Amino acid sequence: MTLLPPAQFLAAAEKHCAARGARLTALRQKILALVLARGGVVKAYQVLADLQAERGQAAPPTVYRALDFLVEHGLLHRVDALNGYMACQHLDCQHHGLLLVCECCNEVAEIDATSSLDQLASVAAQAGFQPRRQDVLLTGLCKDCQPS
Repeated sequence: MTLLPPAQFLAAAEKHCAARGARLTALRQKILALVLARGGVVKAYQVLADLQAERGQAAPPTVYRALDFLVEHGLLHRVDALNGYMACQHLDCQHHGLLLVCECCNEVAEIDATSSLDQLASVAAQAGFQPRRQDVLLTGLCKDCQPS
């Protein structure tokens, strides 16, 4: 998957929010830009530290509210297993992500696995379980870190 450059991603994010009647405020856009600048999975405290370095004082609830908004509107994924966030590269489609995390270099890739994860949700439903989210994380080695 080709990653959009940060400026292009931010422009696409603004259009994405506007099309859904949501507002990507300057603060939300700044926090999204900070996540993009770090790349991969970013922890909230890293975003807070970066925001404080640029703007002085910033309160943790401010950052968490912005991150929640960005997740709610499909601009970020919350990666619970890594206690962090990463940019969603599929802004224009409804999907369930499969996040691939390299255990060696920590690179994270996102792929659209909607059909496979829909099957998994169906099996869960047959067992009487209703999943809230279907982003799944797999760890292993990326192609660059695999032994030759």
